[in-house]
This record gives sequence, C-alpha cells and structure tokens, in this order.
Amino acid sequence: MTEDIQKHSVHTLVFRSLKRTHDIFLSEEGALPPLDPKSEAVWKASKARDTYGPIVDLVKRQQEHARRTGIPTNTNENLAIQNKSDADPTASQSLALVPAVPAGFQVPPSSNSAVAGIPGYGGGNNTSQAITQRKAPTMPKPQWHPPWKLTRVISGHTGWVRCIAVDPTNEWFCTGSADRCIKIWDLGTGKLKLSLTGHVSTVRALQVSPRHPYLFSAGEDKQVKCWDLEYNKVIRHYHGHLSAVYSMALHPTIDVLVTCGRDSTARVWDMRTKANIHTLTGHTNTVASVVCQAVEPQIVTSSHDSTIRMWDLAAGRSMATLTNHKKSVRAVVNHPTMYMFASASPDNIKQWKYPEGKFIQNLSGHNAIVNCLAVNADNVLVSGADNGSLHFWDFKTGYNFQRAQAPVQPGSMDSEAGIFALCFDQSGSRLITAEADKTIKIYKEDDEANEESHPINWKPDILKRRRY
Repeated sequence: MTEDIQKHSVHTLVFRSLKRTHDIFLSEEGALPPLDPKSEAVWKASKARDTYGPIVDLVKRQQEHARRTGIPTNTNENLAIQNKSDADPTASQSLALVPAVPAGFQVPPSSNSAVAGIPGYGGGNNTSQAITQRKAPTMPKPQWHPPWKLTRVISGHTGWVRCIAVDPTNEWFCTGSADRCIKIWDLGTGKLKLSLTGHVSTVRALQVSPRHPYLFSAGEDKQVKCWDLEYNKVIRHYHGHLSAVYSMALHPTIDVLVTCGRDSTARVWDMRTKANIHTLTGHTNTVASVVCQAVEPQIVTSSHDSTIRMWDLAAGRSMATLTNHKKSVRAVVNHPTMYMFASASPDNIKQWKYPEGKFIQNLSGHNAIVNCLAVNADNVLVSGADNGSLHFWDFKTGYNFQRAQAPVQPGSMDSEAGIFALCFDQSGSRLITAEADKTIKIYKEDDEANEESHPINWKPDILKRRRY
C-alpha cells in the first residue's frame, strides 16, 4: 500500500527552505559572545593611526619648521581630532593646520615640507625636492586648407563607377564600373583614351603598378586580372577567390599583389608566377579594404565584421586585431608621409599609428555610411559617403574644415547620389570621385581663397588631447 505524497506549491517549498536556513544560522550566530572592549579599542587605535598618521606627521614637520624659521603659527585655527573611544587615549591625536604665512612673506625655496609616504610631496631625509609640474595637454590649431570646388564632371560609363586608380606618371587615370568596363581617361582634359573589356561582372578594384607597365583589376566575377598596358590585353589571371573581390593593393617594394573580398579572406599573390603565397584568414565577414606598406606590419585589412587586422606578410599571420569600431569598416587608407593610417565606419572615422595600431583620435561628424577615404601629403583627409556627402578634414587635428554634397547628373534622382571611391592624383592637388550617378567628378583647391576670405572657425575641444 503506497502512501499519498502531499504536494506543496513552489512558494511553500521555497519558504520552508529559507526558514530552515535561517534556523541553522540563528543557532550558530545568534548567541555570539560580547565584544571585548580592549580589542575594540586596539582596533580603533590602529584604524586612526592608519588613516591620520601621515597627516599628523606632516603637521609635526610643519610646526618644527615654523619653530626653526620663526614663522608665526596661528594657534587659534588649530584643529584637534579626538578619538571617539575613551578606552584608548593613544588613538586621540591633535592635528594643527598649516601655519598661516603673513602677507608679503616669501617662503624660502629650501623650506622642507617633504613628507614620506604622501603623494605629491617629496621623500623624507630633510631634503628639499621641487614638485614637477605636469605639462598641460596641447590642442594644436589646425592647419589652414583652401576649400575644394568641383571643376569637371566626366561621363561615359553606363553603370555605377566603383573604383579609381591614377597612373604613376600623373598623365591618366582609370575607372572600373558596373558596366563591366575599365575606362582610361586623360587626367588633364578628361577625355576617354581607351576602354578595356573582359570582366563579366562589376569591376570593383583597380591598381596601376609603379614599376611595371601593368594594370591590375578585380571584380564581382571572382576574377583578378593583370593587363599589359603595352598591348592592352590580359596576360595573367589569379585564381583562388571563392566570391566577389572588393579591393586590392600592390606592395610598394616587392612584386606582390594582395586582394580581398566577400569570401572573408585576403590573398597574397606572386605577381609573376600567379602563385597564391598566403591566404589570410581570420575575418568573419566580407573584407572590404586592404592597404600595403613597406615595413612591418605590411598589410592592413578592414572588414564588415567591425574589425581591422594587421598582418605579417612574411609569416602570413595576424599580428593585431583592432576592435574599436562598432560597425562595418569599409575603408582604410595610409598617410603618404606619416607613419599612420585612417579607417572609416558609420560610427566614426578613426586614426591609428603604426606599428602596433595605437588609437590616436576619432573624427566624428560624418553621419552616413562612409564608403571611401583618401589623404594627400598636405594632410587633407577626404571621406565620401553613400548619400553623396564629402567631408574634408585636417588629418593632424581632426578638424572638419569643409563639407560638400556631390551634385547628381541631370536626369538622375537624388537617391543616386553616392560616392563609391576617392583618389588623389600623384600631386595631391586634384581629387577624383567615382559616383553612383555613373559620373566621375574632379575637384581642385580654390586658388582665390585665403585665410581672410575663408577663416578657420575652430574652437579648442577640451576632450581632445594630442597623442603624437
């Protein structure tokens, strides 16, 4: 015969458990012995010495110094700290305030007010030590830059213009588009010189070699091509990417090409043999941009996984991962003369310092999806966004000295305003933009502007500190 088990609610069970716990602790802790007055007095005395001992020592030294030098002390303003417990008179210490200095009296520089163990005062041993003053943080005034103005609009593509590259001789530049064509334009006149066809999808990246007559292109068809500009035909293909290729970079000193794309990898190619030297894995989303430099770390990639990675080219492994960005990082650019680089994300444009990727400062205010960055030797940093907005920054201070809106081509909708790529020419005096209205626009500095006609409207930002 089985007995029926009485079922209780969860509330009842929890209450009974709490009561049992209470009863257990009450039996052990409820009848504690009374506190020993002597032990309590010793504890309070120790606490008082620990808290007020250095101050008492400081006051004694000041009183002794006043007695030796003859500086009168104001006894009416002395304070005494009395111990609350009458059981231990040793815990009661009388504290005198700093002696008042009469008007006109100069304290001798050799006066000894050094107290050991107190921050801000020197060490003891009756030696005078000067307190070193901290240097105030510097907030440098930004360099004046003339405003930039639109000087030429070039039409010819029948699709979004996605990428730009400038010839090392500064005579021509090339653009890649969603119409699957690569077009070469005369930089001085803006006239079309040549069209190259071969890609079967959008051309997303272009690079012109400074040491060879080669043009490299990559696109959403997973293809990476090398064009011989003497014959205007493809001479090499680099096979390996599993999805669209979004960006590429040429190493400045060795014959190496780096590409990256939607397969979350960056690939390092031997330019001559077409060998895939390294496959740089680690990003967890599309790798949107890559840059190379001659010294370690030699490759920097940015990704839609909100991170920037710095890679060792020789070992083919990641050296550092920068996680400061909170949204996808669509662009990264090296400064041409300073050992620094900048990255762009919808949350902020950030500046970094090589080699460890030390964060320098935020450039805030470009509230849009920033697609591209460009910087010249005059420290003009330009950011271009999906809504057609251009922001011009002083690279050193992060001052936003100009904001512009790219005009759309007549017949286009305002929603077709979008900047996909930016590039300065080799002199840094002309800015070329690739845009969603199927045009290429060229901007130049306003020659008639000066500091009087376009003054810097700059105020120091107390939150910013110069870190380099």
